[in-house]
Amino acid sequence: MSATSSAIQSTLVENRVFEPSAATVAAARIPGMEAYQALCAEAEQDFEGFWAKRAREHLSWHKPFTQTLDSSNAPFFKWFQDGELNASYNCLDRHIGTPVENKTAIIFEADGGEVTHVSYKELLAKVSQFANVLKSKGVQKGDRVVIYMPMTVEGVIAMQACARIGATHSVVFGGFSAKALEERINDAGAVAVVTANYQMRGGKELPLKAIVDEAITQGDCKTVRNVIVFQRTPTAVNMVEGRDSFMHEEMAAQSDVCPAEIVGAEHPLFVLYTSGSTGKPKGVQHSTGGYLLWAKMTMDWTFDLKDSDIFWCTADIGWITGHSYVAYGPLAAGATQIIFEGVPTYPNASRFWQMIEKHKCTIFYTAPTAIRSLIKACDSDEKLHPKSFDLSSLRILGSVGEPINPEAWMWYYKNIGGERCPIVDTFWQTETGGHMITPLPGATPLVPGSCTLPLPGITTAIVDEMGNDVPNGSGGILVVKKPWPSMIRTIWGDPERFKKSYFPEELKGYYLAGDGAVRSEDRGYFRITGRIDDVLNVSGHRMGTMEIESALVAKTDLVAEAAVVGRPDDLTGEAIVAFVVLKGQVPTGEDAKKLANELRNWVAKEIGPIAKPKEIRFGENLPKTRSGKIMRRLLRSLAKGEAVTQDTSTLENPHILDQLAQSN
Repeated sequence: MSATSSAIQSTLVENRVFEPSAATVAAARIPGMEAYQALCAEAEQDFEGFWAKRAREHLSWHKPFTQTLDSSNAPFFKWFQDGELNASYNCLDRHIGTPVENKTAIIFEADGGEVTHVSYKELLAKVSQFANVLKSKGVQKGDRVVIYMPMTVEGVIAMQACARIGATHSVVFGGFSAKALEERINDAGAVAVVTANYQMRGGKELPLKAIVDEAITQGDCKTVRNVIVFQRTPTAVNMVEGRDSFMHEEMAAQSDVCPAEIVGAEHPLFVLYTSGSTGKPKGVQHSTGGYLLWAKMTMDWTFDLKDSDIFWCTADIGWITGHSYVAYGPLAAGATQIIFEGVPTYPNASRFWQMIEKHKCTIFYTAPTAIRSLIKACDSDEKLHPKSFDLSSLRILGSVGEPINPEAWMWYYKNIGGERCPIVDTFWQTETGGHMITPLPGATPLVPGSCTLPLPGITTAIVDEMGNDVPNGSGGILVVKKPWPSMIRTIWGDPERFKKSYFPEELKGYYLAGDGAVRSEDRGYFRITGRIDDVLNVSGHRMGTMEIESALVAKTDLVAEAAVVGRPDDLTGEAIVAFVVLKGQVPTGEDAKKLANELRNWVAKEIGPIAKPKEIRFGENLPKTRSGKIMRRLLRSLAKGEAVTQDTSTLENPHILDQLAQSN
């Protein structure tokens, strides 16, 4: 396909700009655009020297590295490979003997509201105890351990303990089915599984251990020798003699001292299977040194971290965000963080605001899906609205997981941040290990819906399907032209799939992010237009679904949330189908047709007639996983009129599929 025919058209224009305040700039780690540009210039002039300097500054090395980057076997890049260190040591031991030792590492709030504080010294002791438990079970350096846990302190302890002994962990989100868990256990060849008897979500007890039992039995997981069970609730579960044991009993019998196993910088810290993959699971493998370096650096840069901050990332440890910005980044930075077990709507939709007020949270990092779902709930009940709570402790807001549409950005900025907190709209992926494109709180002027500019040392670009740069204002394929320390190292057990998926030959050896993007003509800011496979081709016009979704949600008096997919159409090639959640009741009959027509005309006005959805369906919600991710593949099946045959066990609200299957 030619560069012209493959270009993604972009017509969404955003002219609002919010400059960082003088006070924010003055106090920032990167104060102002000149400081940002100086770092970018340093990386450009001496790329390896730039990274080597940061690696020595931010990490504790047991054996210093002498080679920064080895590109001899690209795209299997190696960073700091002759250096040696331990990730858990860098997160815990290095703070002992400093003021951080007695600082609160974790403020844990349980689903029911109970609060526990754990200091760095206490966390080190618990991690060491559990590391000794794993060693007593015969788990060794290089072994894989699957962690299938609720969002608790014990989940972080399990991850850190694996890192401490050099075992490679693979965390599986606690909402995944037995089949999904079995596939991941077998693909990783896990020797042990760490789980809980139950997890608490929204006041309900949900089984985990029973799912592990089913996965091991149905999947014939021959490599698993031990299952260690955190007893989250008093409810009894089946325990297999000789294989299963309780975490608290095992830890009580162990010493709270466990020296960290020193590993090479390229030692696999974890394998994380990308969510929603079809066919064989895709295990993204990350290194120890490069991954940890970027997790620590982005805590400092993106969040402008201060010693006094109370940091809260709402992501589950089952996702990459929960790895980089719960289990590793905050601890490597010596931060105090909040960990929350429950859901944002229990016991009501003000739970987040209550917790920010209670714990004096200063940095709040959450997903656009959570924001959009709370807009609807909060706007319908003043008692649940953020303005009913004291959110004055906040100084920085963050967005993660998918592009945030401008109107949700504005609601977040006004109602949560009080028009004073910068929003860091972070673009990154499981494969990148940490933030790639994001505003910096004390440097970057903000534009709603734009992730703005790449971080220093990150070389992103937008190209056509032959790898040629496209001009600003033209949409194309997002790539990264140079390697970076926290990048994916391979797909576990499948190096050929790694090369084909991420470094296709036609893109000149660049890393393929899989997202479409456009850069603004005035500032060169990046805006993500959606996954490449979410580009619609309507009568020869290629449009990103994100722009149409943003246009729908911009109808703020009516629309709370929207998801757009395509379905085959004889006339136009593809037809646009929109699934819309209104702020009011779900309409039926003539009311639904009238509203659908109003929204179609609205999109035509915002973008152009070519972007008008051919069909609009209304529902009480969208099909989402328990982490809040919209399952667009299911929506594509519904739009085509196909029966949903995919695994829906991870959905928070499977009943919504029946409602959305109905055409208006």
